[in-house]
Amino acid sequence: MARLTGTGTALVTPFKANGTIDERALRGLVEWQIKNKIEFLVPCGSTGESATMTRDERRRVIEIVVDQNKGRVPVIAGTGTNSTLDSLDLTHDAKEVGADAVLLVGPYYNKPTQEGFYRHFKRIVEECDVKAVLYNVPGRTASNMLPETTLRLAEEVENVIAIKEASNNLEQIMQIIKYRPKNFAVLSGEDTLTLPIITAGGDGVISVVSNEVPKDYSDMTRAALKGDLNKAKALHYKLFELMKANFYESNPIPVKTALHMMGRIDDSLRLPLTKMSKPNREKLKKVLKDLKLI
Repeated sequence: MARLTGTGTALVTPFKANGTIDERALRGLVEWQIKNKIEFLVPCGSTGESATMTRDERRRVIEIVVDQNKGRVPVIAGTGTNSTLDSLDLTHDAKEVGADAVLLVGPYYNKPTQEGFYRHFKRIVEECDVKAVLYNVPGRTASNMLPETTLRLAEEVENVIAIKEASNNLEQIMQIIKYRPKNFAVLSGEDTLTLPIITAGGDGVISVVSNEVPKDYSDMTRAALKGDLNKAKALHYKLFELMKANFYESNPIPVKTALHMMGRIDDSLRLPLTKMSKPNREKLKKVLKDLKLI
């Protein structure tokens, strides 16, 4: 698999009103994303509500995405948990159903040391013999993987190919960019910071907002990577209010609500997530109308 660049969409998982996976809607989202020039797909991440799904459900979602994709773009499947053993099982599953690589979130709740981060990721990647994108998101995991640990993994574990950096710490991200091995990709994990991260030498993004606006957001990323900053800035600020609106409430509540308003999925979520409040729905609706998405 070539070095990851551009925009990867952190796919939502559509559910029916009865709570089961909506396979038809998921296949439709995959087609829509590819048609609009997304560079890779990321099912079963935070945006995909993976924490609320069973092992069999996660395997099935990845299987559906791989099947519908038919090899057109890389599929990077979320398989990380706060249990190394569970992550091993999920990673084996993803590999078996044809994912090109996996996304491994830092262990949440346990608050591992830096050595714990290192051993957790190293064991999964080496035992499963799979390419992996690390995912650092301290706001959700309550622990930050330091640049030194990221670089150690990038240098010492052959199949660690990238990091999704969502620390929102530009100094930390730039340290990784400056000292990384040649083929190690640095991807933004925060839509509003993708443009500055790319201008600092980053390679792309794993995005929430590209669920709603795959063409505009991937065009922004490609323009930034090509050095066309006027076009990139214009698209960035065009989408800026939508990027913020996606976090009026916990992700993926707003983005699933938006996709429902756009007629693409049901707005069902799984507890402990609940449907968007009426005041925030109205604010989100205005943003979508301003962009002529509804």
